[in-house]
Amino acid sequence: MADNNGNQKDGLPRIGFYICHCGTNIAGVIDVAAVAKYVAGLPGVVVSRDYKYMCSDPGQEMIAADIREHKLERLVVAACSPNLHEETFRKAAAKGGLNSFYFQMVNIREHASWVHEDKAAATQKAKDLARAAVYRVRFHQSLEKKQVPVDPNVLVVGGGIAGIHAALTLANAGKKVTLVERESTIGGHMAAFDKTFPTLDCAACILTPKMSAVKSHPNITLWTYSEVEKVEGYVGNYKVTVRRKPRYVKEDLCVGCMECIDACVFKEPKFPAKFDQGLGKRKPVYIDFPQATPKVVMIDPETCIQFKTGKCKKSCAAACDRDAIDFAQKPEIKELQVGAIVLATGFQTFDSKKAPQYGYGKYPGVYTALEIERLVNASGPTSGEVTLRDGRHPKSVGIIHCVGSRDEKTNKWCSRVCCMYSLKLAHLIKEHSGAEVYNFYIDMRAPGKAYEEFYDKLLSEGVHFIRGRVAEVTDWAMTPEEEGKLVLRVEDTLAGFVRRVPVDMVVLSTGLEPKADAQEVRRRFNIGCGNEGFFQERHPKLAPVNTFTDGVFIAGACQAPKDIPDTVAQAGAAAAEALALIDAGHVELEPNTSHVVEEECSGCKSCVALCPYTAITFNESKKKAEINEVLCKGCGVCAAACPSGSIKQNLFEDDEIFSEIEGVLGK
Repeated sequence: MADNNGNQKDGLPRIGFYICHCGTNIAGVIDVAAVAKYVAGLPGVVVSRDYKYMCSDPGQEMIAADIREHKLERLVVAACSPNLHEETFRKAAAKGGLNSFYFQMVNIREHASWVHEDKAAATQKAKDLARAAVYRVRFHQSLEKKQVPVDPNVLVVGGGIAGIHAALTLANAGKKVTLVERESTIGGHMAAFDKTFPTLDCAACILTPKMSAVKSHPNITLWTYSEVEKVEGYVGNYKVTVRRKPRYVKEDLCVGCMECIDACVFKEPKFPAKFDQGLGKRKPVYIDFPQATPKVVMIDPETCIQFKTGKCKKSCAAACDRDAIDFAQKPEIKELQVGAIVLATGFQTFDSKKAPQYGYGKYPGVYTALEIERLVNASGPTSGEVTLRDGRHPKSVGIIHCVGSRDEKTNKWCSRVCCMYSLKLAHLIKEHSGAEVYNFYIDMRAPGKAYEEFYDKLLSEGVHFIRGRVAEVTDWAMTPEEEGKLVLRVEDTLAGFVRRVPVDMVVLSTGLEPKADAQEVRRRFNIGCGNEGFFQERHPKLAPVNTFTDGVFIAGACQAPKDIPDTVAQAGAAAAEALALIDAGHVELEPNTSHVVEEECSGCKSCVALCPYTAITFNESKKKAEINEVLCKGCGVCAAACPSGSIKQNLFEDDEIFSEIEGVLGK
């Protein structure tokens, strides 16, 4: 209560209460005037108002003016979610001269008006929640946000088109970037493609200049054949350990002349080339493809005679006039200090052997889509000639959509690109071989720019479309026409009967999956994964490239299946977020962190293993736990679990919690 001069008689802080109508979102269900009148009678409350839109400029000005005029010492706002406007009202409090943490927000929209139809009950609940906040806010303390400087360097993990674009965007903005790629060359899956849909641009023609730009950019350090082993630190100050695997070729000396490849004791390529999906051959000393970046050869210790027996003539080393070959090369451990990290680790394609009904690995005429990409590519194992494994040219080809996608037995999700790249492959196969091409699809999904027109183009080219999921692929012939063919059995859902379609070649349009080590990677970078295994964004609409770990951003198909344009757009967005963080020069830390009262800590270490953010360490000399407030996210797990009660959390002190419970229970 207050005296005639407005001073509190009971020693309680002077509290201002404000309730928002939020149009009819709140006022349509809750009697806001009744709530304001009720709160006005609570101890310590000297101002209690309702207003149509508290978050508006007039609403904020009202709060700031009341703080000054009525000398308010605490502030409570009952409105919508704190996720939306807690910061708004904190700023209004600061504008009025009040510490912004002398404020408590009550969510009466999501917690009351949106979940109740009974207006009387909703109003009563709003009163209870408001009373709890008023009781709680009395014990709030003056807190200040702290600032941590941000290292201006950036790490980009993954050298596909997403990582390439993010790295170039950051480097062109003047930032020093380290791009780490686990394969021997950047380019990712796109480097293996022949053309891109729907424009049929040459993939190498549009990708190679960007790859070259990465290699030559003065602000980019490129580490291929390397992997991130450990990430320590916090937003703005990450310490990253990278393991550089040995190529057995000195990268700074090799100029890519490939004399060593020609001189290898294996006169002909003998071993399956991974880049060509095993359809082509390579020597133990090799380079993945002509445009590989960096253009540095490498030696495979699994197939090289020198590594297997030690009795090789080493003719490759003798042929190198720059002494670039080093059979004694060892892994290197490098450490980086960066302020932000962009993850662009990409995807893997579905393993077709997990769908045995389609005969991959059983019938030589069954191929994956990536294998066909290499067959139609001019730099591929057949120089762009579409042939079967026995050398025959197919006269008929069946393309099966959604292999490993939209299937309860494999992956439920749509992989987004399968329909369109199937259409592209249908066009390229027909162009290269003149074969009759059949597309077997569940639904044709062509939602992108010019995608529908590309589908129409395929119709005009005479490609056959059969709607229905293929049940099986078999070599069992029922008619003379099926002899020596692969037969696809499918229910044509448009014609209404089961068909048997004999073809020479079957192409499996495999879906996109998270990388096999996605769980390991996400733990290393302390980010989340969704149910499917793709990396989890902070918010699917409002923060699609941010993660729940500040300073770590995601881009490309590591977040979800997507095509090249969407991947590039997301990579640019991730780079922009990293730039915003770095250019700010510092990050502000919320003060709702935990801290250890040393004299009460028993040194039991219970909290250390529980912290999901690795913010707690044990000081062996003091035998006490210590909390890094920069790493702490205020989840409260440690404070709740501490058996001695020595861990306290700002904004969640015992007095605040118990008073809030007392208030909500009406005591």
